[in-house]
Amino acid sequence: MAKVKESLAKRAKKPTVEVRSNEVRSNETSSNEARSNEEKLSRKAARGSGRDGAIETAQGKLGVMIPGMGAVATTFVAGVDVVRKGLAHPIGSLTQMGTIRLGKRTEGRSPKIKEFVSLAGLDDLVFTGWDIFEDNMYEAARNAGVLERDLLDKVKQRLGTIQPMKAVFDHNYVKRIDGPNIKKGKNKLDLAEQLRQDIRDFKKSSGADRLITIWCASTETFIDPSAAHQSVKAIEKAMKENDETIAPSMIYAYASLMEGVPFANGAPNLTVDIPAMRELAHEREIPICGKDFKTGQTLMKTVLAPAFKARLLGLSGWYSTNILGNRDGEVLDDPGSFKTKEESKLGALEHILQPALYPELYGNIFHKVRINYYPPRGDNKEGWDNIDIFGWLGYPMQIKVDFLCRDSILAAPIVLDLVLFLDLAQRAPELRRLGIQEWLSFYFKSPMTAPGLYPEHDLFIQLMKLKNTLRHLKGEELITHLGLEYYD
Repeated sequence: MAKVKESLAKRAKKPTVEVRSNEVRSNETSSNEARSNEEKLSRKAARGSGRDGAIETAQGKLGVMIPGMGAVATTFVAGVDVVRKGLAHPIGSLTQMGTIRLGKRTEGRSPKIKEFVSLAGLDDLVFTGWDIFEDNMYEAARNAGVLERDLLDKVKQRLGTIQPMKAVFDHNYVKRIDGPNIKKGKNKLDLAEQLRQDIRDFKKSSGADRLITIWCASTETFIDPSAAHQSVKAIEKAMKENDETIAPSMIYAYASLMEGVPFANGAPNLTVDIPAMRELAHEREIPICGKDFKTGQTLMKTVLAPAFKARLLGLSGWYSTNILGNRDGEVLDDPGSFKTKEESKLGALEHILQPALYPELYGNIFHKVRINYYPPRGDNKEGWDNIDIFGWLGYPMQIKVDFLCRDSILAAPIVLDLVLFLDLAQRAPELRRLGIQEWLSFYFKSPMTAPGLYPEHDLFIQLMKLKNTLRHLKGEELITHLGLEYYD
């Protein structure tokens, strides 16, 4: 605990970084400068209130802004309204149904997480989004075909009022789809300013006290980090020059962070996982996290691979294939978008199994991932895995996994939890000043970490990290599961 506080104190003493270019600043209006000064004063006042690490109470409305009003987003928003009406339970949501053990096992203290830390209530959530199609959220949910019409009709009134704002979109980054509801601008920096205005307008019209942006849109084509991503000054210059390495998701992230809004990336896109966004998030003390919601096949990998490693069973090969027929499957039918997804899905095994430490067991793994677009399945994805393992004296064995899952049903509670936990992080000075929220790795295929730090992919380590972070915030003893004290 002392080391954690010492590390955080060192971070707090670092000099702030100048993130705005003189050229961009000179072009801003005096009203923008006034608003920026007000934001700085507001953040300063918030940091000065209470003891360091004190969590501000969740009061008022929390606005949820979603780029991409497709299957995942509509299933999430419809589900929240269904739960609010008492028509179903929020199954799969750690923030709503999960508990957290406090103190010794003999104490019997295991409150629900939402009772232990101050989280926004479901009744406090208000929604908006951007999309390339003009359908309102009820129509989009009907088209997605995830939820039955009878259930959707019970929340039709609320969903029907959520009309998508025009999206920042470029067909070159998502080649399999296109739509008419798209913003126009003289350059990408201008598009970012339009998004910033959308954010300000929504906050005012909705009466939201706080905001979160969570990317639920399509997987973009693969992009390597470049010079344009190395600093805020560089990315602003690149946006002004319409640099092709600045993808639409980065424009959303930049706009959100400039408006002081936490950002989560539900796709494997590069987006906030670049130095420019890390700099902006750290300097302005805004939480960020990602990439790629961990739903089906990779969820199974982060459960099974730790078991093999724990029992020191060898692995010679893991072949994974997926079939799905929703818009995500259609987008991933493009090789560029598939490469982005493939990079995200391939990383988990190596980090969990640590072949450098166990070369006899995991030093020669053949790992293959395939995704096939198959329209008849719709949102009902099938993930099939053939796993070749070996045990005592090298004798081979096999495991077959056929996970017939519902992609958006698994993703919706992840979106809810990330929205509520990111809002918590924004109200906790100790977390928000870090920028990257590694404790939320539990929800991602490819978690964000500090540069040079390998990510934890083991689902159970991730859950322990998440719960211990909450215990730490509230001054409770961290759980190590040592248990020797019971036998004194």
